[in-house]
Amino acid sequence: MFCAGGLRKVIVIFLIRAIRNVKSVYIIAFLAATACVLAAIVKTGHAATDGKATVQPGPAAGLGAVSGRTAATAEIIARSQSPTDSKPLAEPTLPHRWRTVQMRVTAYCSCPKCCGEYSDGMTASGHRIQPGDSFVAADKEYPFGTVMVIPGYNGGGAVKVLDRGGAITGPRLDVFFDSHQRALEWGVRNILVQVHN
Repeated sequence: MFCAGGLRKVIVIFLIRAIRNVKSVYIIAFLAATACVLAAIVKTGHAATDGKATVQPGPAAGLGAVSGRTAATAEIIARSQSPTDSKPLAEPTLPHRWRTVQMRVTAYCSCPKCCGEYSDGMTASGHRIQPGDSFVAADKEYPFGTVMVIPGYNGGGAVKVLDRGGAITGPRLDVFFDSHQRALEWGVRNILVQVHN
């Protein structure tokens, strides 16, 4: 069994002092074995990296079960088989959860015609509008920062919910444009929107 050098010396000194007491020999042996196991885990980097346990989702339920063992056990075994690899494990990649929602999508800009008294260049989330920004106003059902993909908007790229609107309730969105003309050109569209949960 492997023990780190310094830990081995402490255990040997402790064993020599405790050997006089026969009753404590069994306890000492158990503690020595436990210390060796802990030293092996530390040597492989499990406790010495960043203190984070990384769990990769399992193929069936996404819970990380590997042949009846937990993902943490599987990780310890995998790390102990390659103790020379000192690179930290990458962050786990968990499956993204998207849902499709049929929505009525209109458009707006930050002008007084679209925003009235709220045309100060600040969204309801506190975001200061910058040239070229792409974001949406959505119902309170979608918290600020919720990611959405709206076909035909922002080149099909993902955008975040950063604003609210008095008329934006239920399955409705308002996409932001930097000009009133572009917002008018969008019009009203009933489309399937991808929402990241």
